[in-house]
Amino acid sequence: MDASSLVALLGFIVACFLAALAGTFFRPGDWYERLAKPSWRPPNRLFAPVWTILYVMIAVSGWLVWREAGFAGATLPLAVYGLQLVLNAAWTPIFFGLHRPNLAFLNIVLVWLSIVATMLLFYPINAVAASLLLPYLAWVTFAAALNFAIWRLNPSTAK
Repeated sequence: MDASSLVALLGFIVACFLAALAGTFFRPGDWYERLAKPSWRPPNRLFAPVWTILYVMIAVSGWLVWREAGFAGATLPLAVYGLQLVLNAAWTPIFFGLHRPNLAFLNIVLVWLSIVATMLLFYPINAVAASLLLPYLAWVTFAAALNFAIWRLNPSTAK
């Protein structure tokens, strides 16, 4: 790997972890602890390691597409990739900051759709890059179900 490729990989990693930064500002806190939650909810300590692994996979996925086609050759796929990162970053402030599971559910549906679109756009360029997003899609599917369950179990949180 040459220096420019390594710098690009680091750039994709930084972009993904910038999306994760919302989690440092908007923590679950007392509000979340008081909510009714389904019995199948994983423990809070599981979320950070899972997201760390997923963000690395997301970064490598974007980097593989960039390496194959460059920004000019993959403008739309990388724009949709960027959109899914922005939507991903928005979920935490909506759910934990605004205390709006209903709006967060709408957001996570958009995240899910943007991941699918990213995968479809990445696949013709680099099938491995598209495949690296499968665990992310699976986790967001689970997270959407959890978000929905929390919203339905706590109807007073919908304003």
